[in-house]
Amino acid sequence: MSRARVGRGLVRHFLLTLRLNFRSRQAIVYGYLVPVLFLLAFGGIFRGDTPLLQHEMGMLLTISILGGACFGLPTALVSERERGLWRRYRLLPARLGSLLAGTLFARLVLLATAALIQIALARIIYGTPFPLNPAQELAAFLFVAFSFLGLGLLVAALADDVPAVQALGQCLFLPMIMLGGVGVPLTVLPAWAQRISGFMPGRYAVEALQRGFSDPRGLQGAGFSLVALAVIGAAAGAAGARLFRWDAGRHTSRSAFAWVLAALLAWAAVGVAASMTGRLVALGPGYDTYGSVTEAQVEQITYDDLPGDNEFATRLAPPLRGAEAERMRGFAAALRDWAPGRPEDPAQGVRNLLSVASIADVTADYREAEIARVVFDLIRERYPRDPLVRVLAWIILNPGEGGVVARAPELGLQRYPPESIIRERNALYAKKLMGRILGRIPD
Repeated sequence: MSRARVGRGLVRHFLLTLRLNFRSRQAIVYGYLVPVLFLLAFGGIFRGDTPLLQHEMGMLLTISILGGACFGLPTALVSERERGLWRRYRLLPARLGSLLAGTLFARLVLLATAALIQIALARIIYGTPFPLNPAQELAAFLFVAFSFLGLGLLVAALADDVPAVQALGQCLFLPMIMLGGVGVPLTVLPAWAQRISGFMPGRYAVEALQRGFSDPRGLQGAGFSLVALAVIGAAAGAAGARLFRWDAGRHTSRSAFAWVLAALLAWAAVGVAASMTGRLVALGPGYDTYGSVTEAQVEQITYDDLPGDNEFATRLAPPLRGAEAERMRGFAAALRDWAPGRPEDPAQGVRNLLSVASIADVTADYREAEIARVVFDLIRERYPRDPLVRVLAWIILNPGEGGVVARAPELGLQRYPPESIIRERNALYAKKLMGRILGRIPD
């Protein structure tokens, strides 16, 4: 049979898969109804946000993709297998990979329509802004969909019947909803749960998708989350394709355990990498709330109480030039690559970098003034002006919120001052930096 006829057959299979999915009540419920219910529930719970639901859209879209990929996809596949459709597909002059690719692409189309409906309803009902950068939001969506479709394919391969799909799907859905930062914001979870979430793809899905709604930088700095999603999706997808069954009566092979273990090892590898690079620092309740800071609040901040740049506290060197800049070159390079200084959330990144200046200041490091200047220069280089001003204002107005870093031995700062003093100095340094950005303090 010619390739053209095979290609036309695959297109017809793709269209048939779409029709069959729309005929499945369970697929429609998990793919469309459940996300809408979560949207309405979130609208009632987070009704104090301004704009409403802007900071929860990452969670809502993740729930939509998770439901359609980890419930809708395996439910449809197992149901078709029970009806003997895949046994008939086996007679077609097409490879299994081509048929599965068509099925997954059909599900991707369904996930995309569900996400668009959710975004549109959020806009119509609650006035939620559209993504700041639609193209980068689409890229994040594709990474998340790839990861969760891989998991859904593995569920379909392991489940013997539709009820088994529900049981296995809940093993993925509930932990990510309750502990993975998908249904409950990370800042509400205890520190141990936040660290566990680093081993789950849901956390990275929310971080990647949320950037399109609340971070003007888009996916800049989201590389770890995207790689984590790709690794988890590839491992699960490979296992699911290897264990895929054509017939309802055929049981999983003895090698199934090894393939499932390989897929789980991808989760473990991602979590260990996140821990080793400082991405699992516990987040306080002030995480990502800088977007609510108003211009009036920024204007109300005064600078009369600041200590001078050459006084005992919060010393700050003038812009570094010549020999001084050369002497701090090594430290500046280490700080640029310092993992806690590059978290997914810009507010946490600014806090962590300011903490470095505060540690040097409190411990009376002989380079404390120069370190503060390097920190200031890096922050201004890394973050756009307008969101940076709001971040700094939030730190000034809420010094006890969010997480801070009290230890930085990898930067040559060996002493560990109390966290309370770090928070106090962070607020002062934030005020010094914001005053310079706004032109209120000469530099």
